[in-house]
Amino acid sequence: MLQAAGATLLSGAIAAPMIALPRKALAAGSLVVVTWGGRYRQVAEEAWFRPFEKEFGIRVIASDTPDLAKVKAQVMTNNVQWDVFDATGVQIITGSRDGFWEPIDPTLFKTDDLIRPLTKYSVPYSGSVGGIAWDNNKFPDGQHPETFAEYFDFEKFPGPRTLRNRAFEMMEIALLADGVPQDKLYPLDIDRAFRSLKRIKPYISNWVEQTPQTVTLLATGQVNFTYTYPSPLLAGQNAAKSLRFSYKQNLSSFNYLVVLKNAPNKAAAMKYLQFVTRPDRQAAFANAYIGIPPVSRSAYPMLSAEARQWLPDVNSKTSVPLDEAWWGDNYDEVTTRFKEWLLS
Repeated sequence: MLQAAGATLLSGAIAAPMIALPRKALAAGSLVVVTWGGRYRQVAEEAWFRPFEKEFGIRVIASDTPDLAKVKAQVMTNNVQWDVFDATGVQIITGSRDGFWEPIDPTLFKTDDLIRPLTKYSVPYSGSVGGIAWDNNKFPDGQHPETFAEYFDFEKFPGPRTLRNRAFEMMEIALLADGVPQDKLYPLDIDRAFRSLKRIKPYISNWVEQTPQTVTLLATGQVNFTYTYPSPLLAGQNAAKSLRFSYKQNLSSFNYLVVLKNAPNKAAAMKYLQFVTRPDRQAAFANAYIGIPPVSRSAYPMLSAEARQWLPDVNSKTSVPLDEAWWGDNYDEVTTRFKEWLLS
């Protein structure tokens, strides 16, 4: 799944809440794109939104935090307010099963240039890697966890820490922390995962919803350790140069764009998906948002030396890929149980 960082607010139309104007009043010349907020939204504005507006004359309006429940409500009530949905593979598969997306026309894309293939309903646009981070000034070598088993070792590494308030990723982390081998992770043993999470629950001070918080809490000293992603961490180094990220054990995934079923501006939405996967736009985003690998092969020669240095290896043996197909079959059930568990 792409992760956003920072709390930078944008100005003008891009930063305006989606509900600031009636959707019908905006539909003819606008495109509503659901994003991850924070620094991601800022970089997306620079690499995608403004150039798209300039090239096609279509205004882009951002709405933060992709929420599948809101997609379902819009589609089921035939009151679709969003055009483009930026989400994880898990959300994409679930939405595909439930009929939330418009089919993709593969002829719009250079499929042989994409590292990750198109699906019937989705277009890949970036990779993502999650792992453990810390402030190296406060917790130098030997005093911070770097694997999930160490993250759950509260005696050796005491203090508050974060996890996400969603089931996917958290189930995998809990099982890896409990000693499940990486190549034996799926199908997930959900009962075992919850038993493992029960051990860590008293030490989780923040179940984070928005990605920028994972770094803000660390940089401000509110938590000792955090589960986050390279790009938001690098952005957070503006406030704390000593923030570090572990590549010893990671979860890897891809992020996708889809068009909502009966989107008000379907044609413009498809143009936007095509635009985002262009090599020059892929490189522009990756050069500004260090740590995010492009999906366009042709984009890599355009990357800066710094961007190349921070590219995670999603094929590393220590990087566990999220099984999107498994989650597609189990997302609703496990998510409901996880939300109820958080409240218990």
